[in-house]
Amino acid sequence: MITKGKEDVLKYYNLGLTAYKQRKWDEAIKSFEMALNIDPKDGPSRVYIERSRQYRENPPADDWDGVFTMKTK
Repeated sequence: MITKGKEDVLKYYNLGLTAYKQRKWDEAIKSFEMALNIDPKDGPSRVYIERSRQYRENPPADDWDGVFTMKTK
């Protein structure tokens, strides 16, 4: 059984992921932050906030398919 809190985290995470794939970085960050407000330990939302911030500063190429490529290890 899924809790109401986890259900809400998933809702905001999915909204963030949709915005991320549409290159709407600020909207994505806001949604992932909403998920973190509910569950501060939500690792995937933290990862996507960082990636969204990076892409906001340095947008991916026009042919970007949503895949994140690590530049460093």
